[in-house]
Amino acid sequence: MYTYEEPGRSKLKPEAGQPKYTENCLGLLPYSHIYGLVVVTHTGVYRGDGVIVLPKYDFEQLLKSIQDFKIAMLYLVPPMIIHITKAANIVKKYDLSHVKAIFTGAAPLGAETAEDLQRMFPDWSIKQGYGMTETCTVVCTSATHDIWFGSSGSLLPGYKARIVTVEGVECTGYDQPGELWVSTPSNTLGYLKNEKATKETFTIEDDGERYTRTGDEAVVRVSPGGNEHIFIVDRIKELIKVKGMQVAPAELEAVLLTHPAVNDCVVIGIPSEREGEVPKAFVVKAPGSIEESDSLLKRDICKHVEKLKSNHKWLRGGVEFIDVVPKSPSGKILRRMIRDQEKAKMKKQGARL
Repeated sequence: MYTYEEPGRSKLKPEAGQPKYTENCLGLLPYSHIYGLVVVTHTGVYRGDGVIVLPKYDFEQLLKSIQDFKIAMLYLVPPMIIHITKAANIVKKYDLSHVKAIFTGAAPLGAETAEDLQRMFPDWSIKQGYGMTETCTVVCTSATHDIWFGSSGSLLPGYKARIVTVEGVECTGYDQPGELWVSTPSNTLGYLKNEKATKETFTIEDDGERYTRTGDEAVVRVSPGGNEHIFIVDRIKELIKVKGMQVAPAELEAVLLTHPAVNDCVVIGIPSEREGEVPKAFVVKAPGSIEESDSLLKRDICKHVEKLKSNHKWLRGGVEFIDVVPKSPSGKILRRMIRDQEKAKMKKQGARL
């Protein structure tokens, strides 16, 4: 393993007892999260890779490190990929020709963003995976021979999965949404000193298998290559219900990011007397759009969604511009923070009325 230091000091520090590595991979993700700990650190060391560790996320420092250390494998999260696609003028200043593949997880990567990245780097293999702490990381991942953008790939060998509706009925066909339950050799035993959460999350079924209830809505589809792929729709608790129809925030966020004026975004549901809930987008403007009229830009963003999505998915809650989208260290959108802020604002407005 190698650690990166500032210019003028030793750039490479080999750790004692390391094997001869096969390639350099990026070690940027926090090791307090299962993705960074297992996929990057443990897997990298097991393979004999050099892991280039960066102390924090600095975009240009990241690009420079990829160039200087000839990093071949990038372990990223969707916000970092979005940053790359939105900053092409900066990216082109660096030589990223040694990159062979990227792997992303922690949050869904929209097919539109993956396609944007592929257009920038046609030779890169862009893979996505899905996992969680309770399963000790990866449950499914893209295979090199069967990459399907928007999909989290296929189940790992020896793993089992079920798609279960809110009524507790197992889905037996394709494209039927429900909660993803997984049984893996690495499922954890439960939550320490939290019997209630353990009973809610882990269940032993009639087949004798112990399943983890992920809390994520998913569907299974057959790829053009003939393999079953898992598509993660969104967290079940975060789905927006418009007139009884479910709308996934992640789906709308992926579409919004294809608009040239959108640098980043988050979508939540807000109360509506007629529809129950309606989607509202909170958008970080792209640098080139800062001087544009807010009202015209909001209207254009709404029209962009209306062109691409069904009527019940339109942004009837409107668009609001913000400075930054709150995210966890692993890159997950902290939607709860936006919801809490919106509730507080609506409560204050209600008090004024």
